[in-house]
Amino acid sequence: MSDFFSFPNPVNDKAARTVAAVVLLMVIVTLLTGFYWLTIPLAYGFWARVLTGPRLSPLGWVAMHVIAPRLGERVPVPGPPKRFAQALGTVLSSLALVLGLILGDHTAADVVLALFLPAAGLESIAGYCLGCRAFALLMRVGLIPDEVCAECADISGRLGLVRS
Repeated sequence: MSDFFSFPNPVNDKAARTVAAVVLLMVIVTLLTGFYWLTIPLAYGFWARVLTGPRLSPLGWVAMHVIAPRLGERVPVPGPPKRFAQALGTVLSSLALVLGLILGDHTAADVVLALFLPAAGLESIAGYCLGCRAFALLMRVGLIPDEVCAECADISGRLGLVRS
């Protein structure tokens, strides 16, 4: 059962950027149309990805198995920061769902959804993950232990260096 509730490590960055592009589009459509029911699949997708990786997320599965392979060679990146970013998306999308769909506070929901614009935009277009940067900062200050992401704590392998 623990395998079921796991997250891939490493993650194919091309799949992560594909997911971010679709999230960006969903948020833009929601903001432009006021179709707050779109926060249901948005929040579901984040919950599914944070809990099981692409297993229960149709978007995650298609991004990983269909779209990313057509974009060329895999670009592996550490999974824990990406999972942290998905967790942030889970909190924000769930909050937007509650505010916009359940409480009917569309202004507050729009403010929360607007937070996705730079995050999903930077990830999908430039490959810059704000959630991953927050993860790195939390590691630097000691709130996330090095064991959570050994590759994140030691970049010598990515730099071609041998640690003594």
